[in-house]
Amino acid sequence: MKRKTTSPGPRYAALIQLLRTAEELWNASRVFFARWDLSPSQFNLLNVLTDFPNGCTQSDLSRQLIMHRSNVTGLVDRLEERGLVARKENATDRRAWLVVLTPAAHKLLAEIYPHYYAAAELVWGKLPAARADKLVTELTAISENATRAALANS
Repeated sequence: MKRKTTSPGPRYAALIQLLRTAEELWNASRVFFARWDLSPSQFNLLNVLTDFPNGCTQSDLSRQLIMHRSNVTGLVDRLEERGLVARKENATDRRAWLVVLTPAAHKLLAEIYPHYYAAAELVWGKLPAARADKLVTELTAISENATRAALANS
């Protein structure tokens, strides 16, 4: 058996726990959104579109959701089949469609949000809001570091 020649740094356990936490949150959200027959990614897309009442291109959605455009196309297709989003002509760029929420999506989101916000508070437990704010800052820095590390190692 080959021995490890290096050891992890002092923050390695925190990285592993962060990855486990992300996986647990994703799995919990899959269960949570199943009652509305949505995936977490579908909900995220609908949620992002609430910030764009006049619609958003699929390219812009892919940037907002941090996912490949082809994955966004599949999400939009499935949500359009359910009548939750619609594609409309883009007056400023005829090559790109705008994706907009339908009235059915607004109604569905109004039903989901109270449960979603309550579940989010349960996830945080007794962690004070000020600590959560600090965590956002710290996680943002970690995210930016991860992007730099990926670019440096590519």
